[in-house]
Amino acid sequence: MRFFSIVTAIVVTLALYLIVFERDRLLGFANGGDTPPPTATETTAETTEEPEAEGARVVSVVAMRSTAQAIDNAVLLRGRTEAARQVDVRAETSGLVSSEPLRKGAYVEAGQLLCEISPGTRQSALAEAQARYPEAKARLPEAQGRVLEAEARLKEAQINDNAAKQLSADGFASDIRVAGTQAAVQSALATVETARAGVESARAGILAAEAAIAAAKNEIARLRITAPFGGLLETDTAELGALMQPGGLCATVIQLNPIKLVAFVPETEVAKVDVGARAGGRTTANQTVEGRVTFMSRSSDPETRTFRVEITVDNDDLQLRDGQTAEILIGAEGQKAHLVPASALTLNDQGTLGLQIATDDDKAAFTPITILRDTVDGMWVSGLPEQASIITVGQDYVTDGVAIKATYAGSKS
Repeated sequence: MRFFSIVTAIVVTLALYLIVFERDRLLGFANGGDTPPPTATETTAETTEEPEAEGARVVSVVAMRSTAQAIDNAVLLRGRTEAARQVDVRAETSGLVSSEPLRKGAYVEAGQLLCEISPGTRQSALAEAQARYPEAKARLPEAQGRVLEAEARLKEAQINDNAAKQLSADGFASDIRVAGTQAAVQSALATVETARAGVESARAGILAAEAAIAAAKNEIARLRITAPFGGLLETDTAELGALMQPGGLCATVIQLNPIKLVAFVPETEVAKVDVGARAGGRTTANQTVEGRVTFMSRSSDPETRTFRVEITVDNDDLQLRDGQTAEILIGAEGQKAHLVPASALTLNDQGTLGLQIATDDDKAAFTPITILRDTVDGMWVSGLPEQASIITVGQDYVTDGVAIKATYAGSKS
C-alpha cells in the first residue's frame, strides 16, 4: 500500500510539472505535435522579447501614430451668483413714516418713492430762513453807506492835517494843533476799516441766510427716501407710523439684471483667465447662462491663495437669484494636444506621469506629459511633439533607450 502511495505522488508531481512548465509542448503534443498559434489578445496585450541577428534584446510593443490637434482650453470652477448691486436704503433724518409700505419682492424703478417722513415743523423753519434773507440783504447797502461816510471824514481830516502842517511851518499854528489833526486822520482811518468790516459782515449775513434756506430745503428733501437704482425689494419698506431715526432702515434693494457669477481661481489656473474672456455657467437648478469676465482680482485671498473672478451675465427674466451655486466654465486660449487612451499613461522611476513613445531608430523614449482634459474618448495631453508614435501596449515593460519592435494599430504589416 505504501508503494502505491509513492507512485501516485510521483505521477501527480509529473502531471503538475507538465501542466505548469511544459504547457506549450503538452498542448502541441495534444494537437498532433503542432504548437498552437497565439491569439489576437495575446499578440497585443503581452510583450515578447525577440533576439536580433546580433543577439540584442528587443521588446515587441503596439503603438499608435498621433498628430497634435488644436483644442479649446477652459478653466472649470465652482462659484455662486451674486447681485450686481445691493444696498440698504436708510433714513438721513428723523420723523414718523407717513407713506404706505411696499412689500418685498416688488420691482421698483430708480427714483421711486420708498418711504416718506412727516415734515413736522420743517416747513416753518424754511419760511423763517427765507424771511431772514431779505433782512440780511438789506444790511449790505447800509454798511456800504457807512464806508462812504467814513472815507469822506478821512478825506476831511487829511485836508485839515495838511493845512495845520503848513501853518506850523510858517509859524502860524502850534504843535498841539498839528498833533490834533494827525489824531483825527488816524481816527478817520479806523472808522473806514470798521465800515468796510461791516460790509463784509453784511455779505456774510447774506451767505448765512442763503445757507439756512438751502439747509431747510435739504432737510425737507430728506423726508422722501427713493430707490437709488432699479431693482427688487428684498425687504418690506418701513411701516406706516413707524418712527424713523437717522440711519434707520427703510428697505433693501437688489439689482439682479445683469447678475454676476463669482468664483475663485487657484494659482495654477490664474494665468489662463483674462478680462473679456467668454464664460458660461450652470446652476444647480440646471439654468444655463453666458457672459464675459469683467473682473479679475490682482490680489489673492491671504488664506486660500485664490483670486476672485467675476462674470457678468444677462438676467432679463430675473430667473437667477442671488446666492445660487453654479458651475462656471471660463474659456482660455486654445493649445495643441494629443488624444490618447488613459491606459497608455505610465510612470517613470521618479514617479513622473508620462508616455512611452517609439523613436525613429526603434527605441523607447519616456516623455512627461500634462493632462488637459479627460473625456469618454480618452485623455487630451500636452508635452509631446507635433507628430508622435505613442506606445499603447507594452509601455510598462520598456525604459528609455530600450530597443523595440513596434506594431502600429490599424496597420496590416
